[in-house]
Amino acid sequence: MKIVADLQIHSKYSRATSAKMELESLSAYAKLKGIQVIGTGDFTHPDWFNELKNKLVPAESGLFVYKNDPDFGSEKATRFMLTAETSHIYSKTGKTRRVHILIWAPSLEAVEKINTRLSWVGNLKSDGRPIIGMDSKELAKIVLESNPDCMVIPAHAWTPWFSVFGSMSGFDSLEQCFEELTPQIYAIETGLSSDSAMNWRLSQLDKVALVSNSDSHSLVRIGREANVFELEGLSYQNIIKAVKNSSPAKLLSGQGDPKAKLAYTIEFYPEEGKYHYDGHRDCGISFAPSQTKEHQGLCPKCGKPLTIGVLSRVEQLADRPEGYQPEKFVPFKNLVPLDELIAESLGLVTKGKQVYALYNQLCQQFGGEVNILTDLEIEEIKSIGQPILAEAIKRVREDKVIKKAGYDGEYGKISVFEESEREDLKTQKSLF
Repeated sequence: MKIVADLQIHSKYSRATSAKMELESLSAYAKLKGIQVIGTGDFTHPDWFNELKNKLVPAESGLFVYKNDPDFGSEKATRFMLTAETSHIYSKTGKTRRVHILIWAPSLEAVEKINTRLSWVGNLKSDGRPIIGMDSKELAKIVLESNPDCMVIPAHAWTPWFSVFGSMSGFDSLEQCFEELTPQIYAIETGLSSDSAMNWRLSQLDKVALVSNSDSHSLVRIGREANVFELEGLSYQNIIKAVKNSSPAKLLSGQGDPKAKLAYTIEFYPEEGKYHYDGHRDCGISFAPSQTKEHQGLCPKCGKPLTIGVLSRVEQLADRPEGYQPEKFVPFKNLVPLDELIAESLGLVTKGKQVYALYNQLCQQFGGEVNILTDLEIEEIKSIGQPILAEAIKRVREDKVIKKAGYDGEYGKISVFEESEREDLKTQKSLF
């Protein structure tokens, strides 16, 4: 069975997060997106954890269903997996480290053990993603001692300010961060500003799988990155087995399991992420790595250090050339969110009512956003009077897009139509 899973989101208890990120809406919106399994996010927050205990009921092993889901008792009901993200700020080897960690847990009992231990060192009620002054390795110990089936995954592994490889406060290797526990780190999360191809350039990452999740703070951004599994049976254990067996090294050695495998990941175009290029947002400076070197890492307008983005950081640590592919690997698909494609195709504002009216109509008619972007026949989209949108989706699938890279906290922009095409498109739109 094919399963689409987004296993890193935030709840309404996280800062800068929509109040609509609660179980009823998450359950409904996952269906609109075409996502079968979604992370709960934020299980460390006491109030959110109480909601999880009171409003979720067990489904398959290690998975849960919202008790008021209209599809409760059927395969159509959205499955939830217990997940959280923690923020670690601490000193190690003479440097301040800031690392975000994603935690997956198979049971409420395991979560209670984790939360109890973490409450001794941090205020878990302060934020859905709590700041804990604890070494990442110590966090891994606590999580794995609570239940050996838990997973510890470096979140958005390349983000400059808060990640395991971040240019501002990270490490140069997983071993530097997790020391003797490194063999228990089975995956890293690529994040919005990198994709699998960038990570393949580091031979040290051959031993870990590359997973992709939305890190969404709002309903509309759920599934903007996700994982597509092929499982013989749906369960937490099978999802974990698929991840553990999906590193290039495991696949090359033949240890992959066809009954539980990570088929592919759904990725942003990394240029659309907020930290792909280097730059200085206040001065409007966006640099490719070569330009940063020319300016010795300094902003040419104000003279302050540039924020070194993901592409430059990958270049620093890579021991393989651009374009390298492992002999065996999990493929990935770069996609553009459907609402963005609708807005560009029809010349509308992305967050406008017309865009979401068409978005909802298409998702309900064609089995969700993921299916529309990846598998739906282009002719079907044309057949309902959307030839321009059909062309946009076709171009994304063929990687025929125009990229403007994000930098220093500014999202990039992926376009599918040249400016010279705009008037022709407007004419076509009026005809239909």
